[in-house]
Amino acid sequence: MTPSPAAPLSPAHRLTSYVDALWDAVVSVDEYAAVRQALDAVDAGIPPEQVLLDVIAPVQHRVGEHWAANRMTVAQEHAATAINDRVVAALAHHRPAEESARRGRITVACVDGEWHALPARLLAEVLRLRGWQVDFLGAQVPAPHLIAHLHRTGPQAVALSSSIATRLPTAHAAITACQAVGVPVLVGGAAFGPDGRYARLLGADAWAPDARTAADFLAEGMPATTPPALGHQPVDDLPHLSDQEYSLVARTGPQLVKETLVRLEERFPAMRDYSVQQRQHTAEDLAHITEFLATALYTDDDELFSGFLVWTGSILTTRGVPAHSLYPALDALGEQLKDFPRARRILAHARRALDHGPDSGSSA
Repeated sequence: MTPSPAAPLSPAHRLTSYVDALWDAVVSVDEYAAVRQALDAVDAGIPPEQVLLDVIAPVQHRVGEHWAANRMTVAQEHAATAINDRVVAALAHHRPAEESARRGRITVACVDGEWHALPARLLAEVLRLRGWQVDFLGAQVPAPHLIAHLHRTGPQAVALSSSIATRLPTAHAAITACQAVGVPVLVGGAAFGPDGRYARLLGADAWAPDARTAADFLAEGMPATTPPALGHQPVDDLPHLSDQEYSLVARTGPQLVKETLVRLEERFPAMRDYSVQQRQHTAEDLAHITEFLATALYTDDDELFSGFLVWTGSILTTRGVPAHSLYPALDALGEQLKDFPRARRILAHARRALDHGPDSGSSA
């Protein structure tokens, strides 16, 4: 009996099959197999932009989901990300853009302190494929070096990426500095909020939720930027900063963490028997909480801190730590910040959000 030929896969199923194959390669830490899957997809007729955004990007998103669900260690997550980065590089050299620089020049960079460079790298490659000359500066670019590059190259725009909200004060400084030399700024990444609210708050010239939208927007032409007035300060955009709460919390963060640890030990004597590693993890968690509180004060946005706390609660729950363990930390911070009305408001809002978040039934 002659077997009937298999039906050809639909375009959606073809993409899904490449996503699954690339996923299998990155979780196996098999860089060569991962590169082969991406190149095979292009050779099979899938446009390189689709391979970047509909194969590699979904796999990277799945990597983040598996880390959050405690199905992937930090080392595995880093290895998978590194492999995806090298897949992007191989793809760029396999089928370079047929026309270069016909549209002009764009600088793509991550804000200072931002190490998650893959989203910016994907945007840079998409822009190259669409005919832009792209200067990709990579992760954590200090603003003075970024501005020196703009003076030297004169791009039409800067695309700034940030994934972590705690980089927003730094992003604000970078946006203002770019605009001061007359270069408009397009921003993107999870740090700016799912609706771009923090991009607008910080005065960016444009925001895009993803690489395709960013590329489409740049193709239409960025609006001319308005340079800030001489001597412009963050408080000119964000008047609430005049109460100094952000500056004081950001400056005293290490002391707040140290004192919170002491107060937690008073409430939980068992903490005195913590191992060095357990104490280190607790201190790191408290440092993140304090950083996000400071950023919420910078933006004056309760949701920024509450969202982080609820997410942290879900991460702790997946690792076998009850989310209600966050309440004593919030109380200890509130006691130290009793003369900071905005901080106390933000902490109270987070407490209510945590009541309705993961593990809410144990909120004592």
